[in-house]
Amino acid sequence: MDSSESKSTVKLPEPSLRRLPWYLAYIKLLQTKGEEYVSSTQIAKEIGVDSSKIAKDLSFINISGKTRVGYEINSLVSVLEEFLGFTSMHKAFIFGVGNLGAALMQDSGLSQYGLEVVAGFDVKPELAGTFVNHIPIYHLSQFPQKQKELGVKIGILTVPIDKAQSVTEEMIAGGIKAIWNFTPYRIRVPKHIVIQNTSIYAHLAVMFNRLNNIK
Repeated sequence: MDSSESKSTVKLPEPSLRRLPWYLAYIKLLQTKGEEYVSSTQIAKEIGVDSSKIAKDLSFINISGKTRVGYEINSLVSVLEEFLGFTSMHKAFIFGVGNLGAALMQDSGLSQYGLEVVAGFDVKPELAGTFVNHIPIYHLSQFPQKQKELGVKIGILTVPIDKAQSVTEEMIAGGIKAIWNFTPYRIRVPKHIVIQNTSIYAHLAVMFNRLNNIK
């Protein structure tokens, strides 16, 4: 199967899709060490996922291994990166250039996975016209103009909770099609908008709860 065809026609269950980057990270580590093949059993041992589940996840994207040898590492890396969209650059705007927003603008690792932050927006007048990691910051009122110029489809939301919904609505009205939400607020969006919630506070709460139950 052509890899570009697989990206457009295969829709994985979300749990499987979330695991694929784990496999990729480990396989790329083996690649740097000069390894040529890896088995699902080997991946399972290192990342703590059942080997049958790994084999099933990889079967969704039409990757098959060789009996008693495993998967060819270079091919596996290439197909996974292509399938996950990491080989194409996707432009994004950041909305809210506080501590978290600025930190994401400083994260050069995002570009290695296909995400290029091209501008930040904030309501603080003193931030307009400044730069973070050579990325320009504009006042939020300039978003429609910059969107017309750049045609960005992805918005990263890092505003305060009380502004999350209103800024979300501005983003959607301006043409943003996918929102990566880093706020704890569960924003409401139309069905055609792609939404990914990544609240560090929610994960922190889970960690604290699990820690409190350790005997």
